[in-house]
Amino acid sequence: MEHPQQPEDSMSQDLSEAVKAASREVHSQAENSEFMKNFQKGQVTRDGFKLLMASLYHIYTALEAEIEDNKENPVYAPLYFPEELHRRAALEQDMAFWYGPRWQEAIPYTKATRRYVRRLQEVGRTEPELLVAHAYTRYLGDLSGGQVLKKIAQKALDLPSSGEGVAFFTFPNVVSATKFKQLYRSRMNSLEMTPEVRHRVIEEVKSSFLLNIQLFEELQELLTRDTRDQSPSKAPELRRRAGSRAQDPTPSETPGGKLPLSILSPVPLLRWVLTLSFLVATVAVGLYAM
Repeated sequence: MEHPQQPEDSMSQDLSEAVKAASREVHSQAENSEFMKNFQKGQVTRDGFKLLMASLYHIYTALEAEIEDNKENPVYAPLYFPEELHRRAALEQDMAFWYGPRWQEAIPYTKATRRYVRRLQEVGRTEPELLVAHAYTRYLGDLSGGQVLKKIAQKALDLPSSGEGVAFFTFPNVVSATKFKQLYRSRMNSLEMTPEVRHRVIEEVKSSFLLNIQLFEELQELLTRDTRDQSPSKAPELRRRAGSRAQDPTPSETPGGKLPLSILSPVPLLRWVLTLSFLVATVAVGLYAM
């Protein structure tokens, strides 16, 4: 009796096609997360974009450190394209743009980002054959959707067309994204691995997408919490101000903009009447002279 064929584990299928098929569902979940759906609609705020870019800085710093440590390892070497793909330098430019010259002291490091970084470090140090899964998920995803997201961010955040703040999305050494992705996939398919390692790579691709989903969910929660914290605070503040005005002994103005006569003392009132009489007399003399 033959066992039903599992497409994602089939050795007759190229690795790049196998991981694409196996991760289709979780890939769709990542794209349809609330954070990414809002982004694609142009509903991205400066705070949300800054949070995302800071997380990407931490993630790519960790990923590329592990890649450098394994650049000559045959389980990854064919996929080593630092000039074309590596993002850390571009993200450093973006960090300086968004967080200022002391950005290294200012950028946030969220829990989901730390979890993602820990997994990258664990893979690089103990299972380097799985680095291909994370490189595939990140770099090919950036090449595929990066230009669209760049344009959305530039329009939504009113960023300069010259590219400041969105250097991450620009791959100056990739002339054709389509052709480069074809080259990258062919290199993936050339990697020698046992069926067991191949299966673990495919599972790690799915885990990589899950790490991204957790990140997007966390960023959305942080933004929602900030909005929740800010919106209710305004009403109590207004109520406090209104209450202080009601209790304040300082005279308030009438709808006409004048102080009520009842709170004027007799001496200032007399001065006010005399001043008004003088002004009336002056106007009358002026009119007579005309």
